[in-house]
Amino acid sequence: MEFVQLTALLCSNVLYGYSVGSLVDKDADHLLLLDLLDMHEEADAKIGVGVESFAIAPPLQGPYPGFEVIRIDGTRIDFSYLACLRPPSYRQQVSSAMRVEVKDDVSAYFTSRVAANTLVSDESGRVLDIADTHVSYYRGPSFAELAAAFAQASGGWDTIELTTSSDPGRGQFTDRALAERWREYHQEHAVLGLLSSQENLRRPRR
Repeated sequence: MEFVQLTALLCSNVLYGYSVGSLVDKDADHLLLLDLLDMHEEADAKIGVGVESFAIAPPLQGPYPGFEVIRIDGTRIDFSYLACLRPPSYRQQVSSAMRVEVKDDVSAYFTSRVAANTLVSDESGRVLDIADTHVSYYRGPSFAELAAAFAQASGGWDTIELTTSSDPGRGQFTDRALAERWREYHQEHAVLGLLSSQENLRRPRR
């Protein structure tokens, strides 16, 4: 079964596995919806200040219920899981490629914190389990903000060419000199930190 069909089936099972108005309280379902929401073309606007939980919303129109984001500030907004499964826009593909280009630097940051014996949450100060630690951009500009600023300075999203990939959005920059400039920009401006998985899940995807 293709990824889109399988994901749609999983989402449908979650949607109709809870009663209207109830919270999605199973961790696996919460993580599925969080990853799904990250693929929405308006993810930043939907996530806002961060996701606290998800709920099953009554139908806006027609007979079918939907998903609702409950943010950490108490505000709510609906989202369509089918909209999340549309083919990624070119901007989303470039942004995904940008993450691929800097993944070694992000991994190196995590390794350096382990080596320095500073594996503690930068938010709560709690000691972290190495298997339950996420690298986050929460202390400075978000990844989305860094990517947008670099793309604008480089002439716009559409000017950044990507290599072909069987997995949409997982290509790399065709221009390797531009890729290196992006890495240097990221190294200069990214402010990374460590959070537990639960702390990170409650924050905006950054």
